[in-house]
Amino acid sequence: MTNQPVILNPSAILREPSEEVSLEALATQEIQTLIDDLLETMEVENGVGIAAPQIGVHKRIIIVDDGMGAQAYINPKIVGRSLRKGHFIEEGCLSIPGIWGFVTRHKAVKVRALNREGDRITLKVSGLGSVVFQHEIDHLDGILFIDKVDTYTRHPKM
Repeated sequence: MTNQPVILNPSAILREPSEEVSLEALATQEIQTLIDDLLETMEVENGVGIAAPQIGVHKRIIIVDDGMGAQAYINPKIVGRSLRKGHFIEEGCLSIPGIWGFVTRHKAVKVRALNREGDRITLKVSGLGSVVFQHEIDHLDGILFIDKVDTYTRHPKM
């Protein structure tokens, strides 16, 4: 495993959409090493989530730590959303250091993905987990949380 440098905004790399990972590719050492690198980078950077584009790889892979340990999610897709939305936590991003704000997000989401072994999984997450999944899946589509901020809470220019 290798800690990878986190790509910082305003790099155009962060704005490119990511490609799905096939089951065949998921089984390769290249993708398994990428997952390990993401896990290590997130740990070193003290994050609760990271997406492959944040280390310059445009594959639909995210890591989310729900408090029970960090897990990899491949080709994650939100397939259900709560009607209730709001500001649930102050968001920040490893790729945008020093900037924090509130984003209107769904209170709960239902996510379908593959785990690192290639098994199909479906999760229902709420609270912090819901915010992290929405934030990281946005990264896979080239969207940054600053595109959606309703209110900045901390900003170097403030």
